[in-house]
Amino acid sequence: MRIYKFGGASVKDSKGIENLFSILNNKGFDNTLLVVSAMGKTTNAFELVVKNYFENKSELQYSINEIFKFHNQILIDLFSNQNHKIYKDVQFIFESLKGFLSRNKSPNYSFVYDQVVPNGELLSTKIISAYLNFKGVTSNWIDSRDLVKTDSNYRDADLDWEITQNNISEKVNKKLLNITQGFIGSNKNNFNTTLGREGSDYSAAIYAYCLNAESLTIWKDVPGVLNADPRVFKNPILLQYISYTEAIELAFYGASVIHPKTLQPLQKKEIPLYVRSFLNPDEKGTAISRGVKIKPEVPCFIVKRNLNLLKLSSLDFSFIVEENISEIFQVLHENKMKVDLIQNSAISFSVCIYDKFNRLKELLSILKATFKVECVENVNLFTIRHFNETSSAEILKNNELILEQRTDEVLQLVVR
Repeated sequence: MRIYKFGGASVKDSKGIENLFSILNNKGFDNTLLVVSAMGKTTNAFELVVKNYFENKSELQYSINEIFKFHNQILIDLFSNQNHKIYKDVQFIFESLKGFLSRNKSPNYSFVYDQVVPNGELLSTKIISAYLNFKGVTSNWIDSRDLVKTDSNYRDADLDWEITQNNISEKVNKKLLNITQGFIGSNKNNFNTTLGREGSDYSAAIYAYCLNAESLTIWKDVPGVLNADPRVFKNPILLQYISYTEAIELAFYGASVIHPKTLQPLQKKEIPLYVRSFLNPDEKGTAISRGVKIKPEVPCFIVKRNLNLLKLSSLDFSFIVEENISEIFQVLHENKMKVDLIQNSAISFSVCIYDKFNRLKELLSILKATFKVECVENVNLFTIRHFNETSSAEILKNNELILEQRTDEVLQLVVR
């Protein structure tokens, strides 16, 4: 069984869907499961729907209509017969969305987010499945919410591996061409849940693990895993081979090509991961498996933007000890702050955090009751793995250095 994951950029329009078909036509249709993201920027568009639902009701219908028009145009481009069943399927998804928004009584933003945003994946997979059938290729559409079971931690749900494993093993026919959604699942009450932004890669790894797949291929708009983001750094280099361990390290520090949760289940069963270009599908791309750490051996650059740097010190100038650090991490955990860097001295503790849920104000209020707090907002964190003497020159030339931390293999720079 092969698992192919196609991201939003690969199916952003009708030509992208036609290209997906072309790749499958070249690689074969059988014994394959497709995990597909929402089309283009649809996730962002549905996030705006959620925002308007809570903050700007007058724009709510307009934001829904824009998403409908985007998908309807793709239908028109792909299906000349507007009586095709897919038009009704798409219409039904939007009617169901409107029905939920009119009935919902919950003030929980994350709950509403998870009931609204997954419609992007439902739309993309319904359309692609219909197009494959239209082209004469029978595809089996699977609703991931029936198989991928999680807890109720909306927007960042944790997987129930045992139930999910049983569901996927029993209900996926390995001999067919299957198509399902990335990013989404459901809890024990069958409410939608999501696995976190960019969670479609993780979904693909879940299916690969549960189906004992021979491989997982992630189709991207880049040649493979690069040593730097081409939108930020000039002349990035293709990494031809990366070990699981090295890839997990890169993902941990924020490499955008691979979701941090994706690699662990693949490593457990030694399922190779390939990252390849949907624009040039015959190129080899990057292979991730056991063996050599990284090839070629070059510095790898990762940047995280819009973080906040906190420097905490005791009010009476006493040492920052284990008890203080434990208290700080408890408060960070309770406020759902993602920690990207820590550094401590005898009388201070610095931490670089990502405020995913916009709780910085509440966090600072709590910490100031116990500590002296300095906060630098909107900083950028550059991480250089396998750095050398010249690695940081270009970064520091254009940015003000606030904090530096290094180990034998990793240099981290907090700048603004």
